[in-house]
Amino acid sequence: MIKKAMSMAAIVVASSVLLTSCYSYTSVVGKGAQGSTQTTKWNHYVVFGLAPVGVSDSKQMAEGAENYTVHTRQTFVNGLVSAITFGIYAPSTTTVTR
Repeated sequence: MIKKAMSMAAIVVASSVLLTSCYSYTSVVGKGAQGSTQTTKWNHYVVFGLAPVGVSDSKQMAEGAENYTVHTRQTFVNGLVSAITFGIYAPSTTTVTR
């Protein structure tokens, strides 16, 4: 009985680790992107993303545009880097389309 409960717990833990997804957040400023010019930068966080070290400025990335779209996400590469460092360093990516 205990072995069955332990194996079930191991399956639940493995599933929760393997089935995690990447987050994505989109903001529209003004009327949104009017063209297809993109600027992409990494955001740098430590301790599982709790403490920002270097975060990109979307307004500066828009280079003075009044209408643009900001898309912040954790890409596969960001997640891989975070997994390799055991969450000590947890980057994300911001793309501004104007």
